[in-house]
Amino acid sequence: VIAAAANAHGYIGNSESDVTARAAMSSNTDMGAVEYEPQSIEAPKGFSLDPSTGGPEDGHLASGGTDLAKNLDQQSSDRWDKNEVQAGQELNLGWEYTAKHPTAKWHYYITKNGWDQNAPLTRDELQPLAEVEGDGSLPTDGTADQMKLPDDHKGYHVIYAVWDIEDTSNAFYNTVDLNIND
Repeated sequence: VIAAAANAHGYIGNSESDVTARAAMSSNTDMGAVEYEPQSIEAPKGFSLDPSTGGPEDGHLASGGTDLAKNLDQQSSDRWDKNEVQAGQELNLGWEYTAKHPTAKWHYYITKNGWDQNAPLTRDELQPLAEVEGDGSLPTDGTADQMKLPDDHKGYHVIYAVWDIEDTSNAFYNTVDLNIND
């Protein structure tokens, strides 16, 4: 029996979301303890494409650098089940909040065309996708951030999602695996 963590917070995959995070996809296997706590990938905030700003280290992005989610850092073209989406789709990414926190912002990245699907995920493989500013208030249940997938992205790609908390030094990290169809 695994007890729920006292610091349980959020993951992508609410009822308004078109996609579900890697840690919350019930069809994924051998994830380790995060299978029971997909909402708990919490680590220091400061993530950007510049590694000197903070956040998880390259190669440990999917886990947020936590032992709880270390199996999520395993990366290959066929390791994880994928959400089926369309190139250029207006995508809804909705967070399931198990404990709400005042929000500074949500920011989203997507792998570049030609990224190495069989190597650990790094900042060099990512490009900005969208940013949604928070105003320090609590997020609202049943909502989703909307963004447009690039028209030129096809096949396997990853969205890297970050929820920066306003009143702590932490953020929540989610990896979303996509199969982008024409």
